[in-house]
Amino acid sequence: MNSVYFSNPDQSHQHSLRTLNALYEYDDFMMSIRTLIDMGCGSGQDLEWWATRTTRDEDSRPLNIKCTGTDLASELTLAHRYRNMQYQPWDFETSPTVFNKKKFDIVWCHDAFQYVINPFTTLSNWYDLMAPGGMMVLILPQNTNVEFNVQLFDQHDYVYHNWTMVSLIHILALSGFDCKGGFFLKEPNDPWLHAVVYKSQIKPLDPRTTRWYDLADKDLLPVTAVDSIQRHGYLRQQDLVLPWLDRSLRTLVNQ
Repeated sequence: MNSVYFSNPDQSHQHSLRTLNALYEYDDFMMSIRTLIDMGCGSGQDLEWWATRTTRDEDSRPLNIKCTGTDLASELTLAHRYRNMQYQPWDFETSPTVFNKKKFDIVWCHDAFQYVINPFTTLSNWYDLMAPGGMMVLILPQNTNVEFNVQLFDQHDYVYHNWTMVSLIHILALSGFDCKGGFFLKEPNDPWLHAVVYKSQIKPLDPRTTRWYDLADKDLLPVTAVDSIQRHGYLRQQDLVLPWLDRSLRTLVNQ
């Protein structure tokens, strides 16, 4: 999938590395991963990163994570270089039956989810693909952003939804993902949203009948989101204080 946000694959991968390197700091987590799927893997550089991870001790050894890339191209040449990497042409918005009941510990999606036409259906399909307690990482831009006190509105080709941190948390929780124990990042002057969430035991809910209060009652929302809903009846972004992988807490005022 060709990005309209980066001029080349190297630039896209460099952007991914902030989150990838933060995850790599968690040794027990990395050693627990057996299978991973990269949704919209493009040239495969993120996929290669996962496939070549080793332990971080002095006598390092390969983690040998079984990595699957998927995109719309007919093949990925890079996948032939590694025994623990494979490629499956697939429109990731559709039913995941192509994987024949295979379950993944990690769903990684950098710079691709913004092109989804039916986000709730897509996330529900990904939920079905994940192993119990599996982790999903989404990194995508919002096309309305405040940069250096100037409000910017961008609408690129094939982008149909204007994501914010509030709307992203909303649809993730509706799709059965635990945002209470998740990690989120949105930097000032930067349009990119980062979300690290986990598959809960609650299956995707009906978005036509599920309220914010229902999501709070099911323990799917961050603590500060629940506080905002209890005070106002809905979620306000300026009330959010969210943790990131480096254990910092971030606010989203005026973003």
